[in-house]
This record gives sequence, C-alpha cells and structure tokens, in this order.
Amino acid sequence: MNAVIDPIDLSERLTPRILPRPQDAALYARAQREGLSELQARVLAGRLAGYQGELAPLVSPSLRHLAHPERLADGHRAAERIAQAVVDGEHIGILTDYDVDGITSHVVIRRTLVELFGVPEARLHSLIGHRIHDGYGISLPLVERALALSPRPSLVITADCGSSDEPRIARLVAQGIDVVVSDHHALPVEGPPPSAHAVVNPTRDDCDYPDPTIAGCMVAWLVMSLSRGVLIEWGVLPQTTPKLSPWLSYVALGTVADCVSLGGSPTNRAVVTHGLALINRMEAACWRAMAERLGADSVPFDAETLGFQMGPRINARSRLDDPYAALHFMLAEQDHVAQRYLDVLDQDNQSRKAIEADMVEEARVLALPALSADERAVVIFLESGHPGVQGIVASRLVQAYGRPALVLTPAAAPGMLTGSGRSIEGLHLRDALQRTFALAPESLPRFGGHRGAAGVGVPVERLAAFKAAFLQAVDEQLGGAALYPKILTDGDLAEHQLSLETLAELQRLGPYGREFEAPLFQGDFVVEALRPVGADGTHLMLELSLGVTSHRAIWFRALTPGEMPAFGVGDSLRCAFKLNRNRWRGRESLQLMVEYAHPG
Repeated sequence: MNAVIDPIDLSERLTPRILPRPQDAALYARAQREGLSELQARVLAGRLAGYQGELAPLVSPSLRHLAHPERLADGHRAAERIAQAVVDGEHIGILTDYDVDGITSHVVIRRTLVELFGVPEARLHSLIGHRIHDGYGISLPLVERALALSPRPSLVITADCGSSDEPRIARLVAQGIDVVVSDHHALPVEGPPPSAHAVVNPTRDDCDYPDPTIAGCMVAWLVMSLSRGVLIEWGVLPQTTPKLSPWLSYVALGTVADCVSLGGSPTNRAVVTHGLALINRMEAACWRAMAERLGADSVPFDAETLGFQMGPRINARSRLDDPYAALHFMLAEQDHVAQRYLDVLDQDNQSRKAIEADMVEEARVLALPALSADERAVVIFLESGHPGVQGIVASRLVQAYGRPALVLTPAAAPGMLTGSGRSIEGLHLRDALQRTFALAPESLPRFGGHRGAAGVGVPVERLAAFKAAFLQAVDEQLGGAALYPKILTDGDLAEHQLSLETLAELQRLGPYGREFEAPLFQGDFVVEALRPVGADGTHLMLELSLGVTSHRAIWFRALTPGEMPAFGVGDSLRCAFKLNRNRWRGRESLQLMVEYAHPG
C-alpha cells in the first residue's frame, strides 16, 4: 500500500522542474569532430544517447538511405497478391485506421491503385472504422460492412491496423476474401495473424527491414512500391510508370502526426524532409487550402505545422464523427472542395478543444487520490467522457504529472470501457499492457499500441483488477525511478545567441518531432513589460531582457481566465523557451516562445 503524501509535499512534487538534458559526452565530441557547431552537437547529444550509427543520415536526411522494401518479411508475397488483383480486375477493399496515419495510408494506396495502376474507382471500396461505434482495427462492424458490399471485394488491403485482428481476418477469409495486412503496431505474442495472406510489419521478429519505427503510412507506401515493381516485372505496366515518390508528402504528414521516432531513424527523417519539400510546392489542393487557412506567414510548412496544425484537424474529425471528411479533404482535386472539407475539420477541432478542456479539468480532480498515494501511473475513468478525446487528455496528464496515464470512458459495447494511454520516457506502454494481460487476462480482453501510446478495452466489472495489474506492470518496469513533471532543456544561450542566425543554425538539424524534440533552452530574464492577450486573457505577451538586449516573447496558456501572473515588471523570471521566427507583413524578427516560467 502506498503512503499518502502530505498536500504541501504533493504540490512540490507536481511543480515542473526545469532541468538540463543529460548529454552523451562521446556523441557530443564526435559531432563536433564531424563538423557540427557546438550548439548543434549539444542538441544531438541530448537526444541520441548511446547512438552508434553514422551521423550523416540523421544530420543530412536523404532518400538514398532508405532500405529496399524487399527486405520486408512477406513484402513480395503481399505485392504479388495486390498485383494479381489489379490484373484480374478484382474488387479491392482498402481498410485503414481512422487517425492521420490511417487516412494518409488510405490516400497512398488509393492514389497508387487509381493513378498508377489504372484500377477504376468503381472497383475500390473504402473501409474506415468509426472510432466510437466500430473501435480500432479490423473491427467486427467493419467486417460486416465489407461482407455486405455488392459486389463484394475479393481482396482487402489493410494499413495501420490488422496485426492483432486474427478472429476478424479469419471471418473475412472464410467468406472468400483474402487479407493483406500492412501495419506497424506491435504484434501479439503469438505472432502474425495466421489467416492473413500476408502480414507486412517491420516489427516482426523475422523481418530484415532495418527500421521498425516507421509509421503505418510508410509501410503502405513500401508495399505499394513493391506492387508497382511486380506489375512492371510481369509486363503489365511499362518501365516508365512513375514511382510513388510524390506520395511521400502524405507519408510525411502521417509520420509526424503518428508520433513515431524522428530520433535515430534515418528513414523517418528522410521521409519527413523530402515530404515537406513536396508539400511546400503546394501542388495538392489540401496543402493550398491549409496554407490559405493558416495565412501567408505559415509558408513554408515545417514538421510543427504538420504536427500541430494539420494533424489535429484531421484527427478531430475521427474523434467526434466518421472520418470520411478527412479523407475527402486529403483527396480533393479542387481548392474550393478542399476548403469546404477543411471548414468541417476546423469546426470539429474547435468542438474537440471544448470537450478536451472539460475532460482535463475533471481528470485532474480524479487524479488527486492516485497522486496523493504516489501511484506510479494515473488511471482515470471519466463516466461521461468522450471516447474520442481520451488520448489527448492522457497526454495532458502525462505533461502535468510526469507519469504514464490511461483515460477510460464507456464503450459502445455494453459492460465495456475503452481507453487510451500515453507514456513517459523509460516505460514501454505496450509491453506494460502485455504484462498486465499476463497478470489479469480477464481484465484486458483487447489492447494494442506501441512504446508511447496504446489503446485498451476493459470490462466495467474488472476495472479494479485491471488497474491493480497495470500498476504492478508499471512498477516492474520503472523500478525506483523518481517521477515528477520535468522540462528538459538544452541549457543556456549567451546573449549574442538570441538571434535569427542561431535559429537557422538549429533548423538545419531538423526535422524535429518525437524523440528528437525541438530545441528548448533555459535562462533568467528581467520582465520589462507584460500583458494578458487572447479572447479570454489566458496568454501572456512579454518583453524580456537579457543583458542589454530585450526580446518579444509569448507564453500560450500561461493563465486561467481571470488570473493575474505571479510576477510583474522588473521581476526576474526563470524561463524554458524556444526560439521562433515571427513573420509579420513580410518582415521577420526573433520571438521567444515560453513553455514554462516561474519567478527566479
């Protein structure tokens, strides 16, 4: 039984600590020997601890570093089955997840079949589950929907799902439908689903593909690239058939939004870098519509644009409703059509934000007993919570409390709860759930995911047993590690380094994302001016000085409505901040983006 913590001590434990990142000294020295600046070396050494590979593929991302898709286990078998369906004029179902990774996978597969392989639209069937009514993966409602199609597809290609769906795959196969699975989620302990015609997943134990961290959309892209090769080999397509390179724009979006590693992955870094270059040509209506919505100063897009602007809008649709508006937005050929669907996504995103705010407030209250008892993870049941926003709420709890979080809400199936979890560094969430299943299998009939995020299905009457087993699994992984909210920075910057030149120096190391976070620095500033801004006065506009120079700064969500800051003009402020380029009417200036601050 965990001891109850004194409220004052609890408050101290939940106060974020601004700490410098641990540095890999050997990597820091190696990076400078290979020509990187001290600051660039510092950034690498704080993100790639223990990395022994070549630095060039990470620092200068290039498609030449991509491994050949033939190295994917079952890859050629999958490609031959898809090619056969194209040759024989079969009807094909495209079954993908409903999030950004799934939607972009869907676009890659569909555009390849139609535009490169010449498959008529009438022979393709889009099968995307409804997050709330159908659930994740090859759900039973999706299976029934596929079987009800007329004409019925004889092949279903999955993307970003399928690895844990053997019973539903077996049902499709029993009805004469072959299933080719392409996915990137961790496989169950019993291995790939045996009923599938092929299972292409870089996490397979027998897979020779060197990078198991790629997103589902990249797996789909590789499978369709192999299919193109087979059709050329068979003489069905000419050698001059275009490659799938233009679709890497979609793969870049899915890769960033799915939060796969952008750290020690030359593949992911190359795909995002090349994809962003394609996106910024603005050749597709979806990119042009988003650029117009965000304003001229948003171009060129970077990885943060994909992760914090496009991704949430596409995800918001599936969180609250069926995901087809997001698919139609991505596939739109005309600007006005893309704008119309983007209006829908924007409205959903605003609704999602309001729901999220209410759920986070309730979750924080419900988390207090677990925090007071110093439990190693936060498991929250929101009786009236929206299942589409669980993952975001879990992320907010992780940020606030520095420990893994699972948020559950009632599921569509009677007597069941559905939940989403987010993890911290040092805890592999999928492995923790596998251990939970071993400890209490009846409490966890369904789960899936990867290191940083996962989903669960839990019977209502087994919630207490599930929580106890999960907490034990988390304890076993984390050991005695101290858990508290941390803000890890890349150290201090000298006064002269607060410049657009320094920002450009850092941007040359991009793209930034999961496991290769954007540089964050710490420093002590004097407040020269401040004023609340925003419709509800929750943001702070600041003028901060370091030495003889002062800089404009913005701190988003610094206050609750009606609150005043705990500091004033003339006070010293300890800040964790990023460098940002502020564009206004064609002019650029440096702006500090404050992530957290407290009086120093």
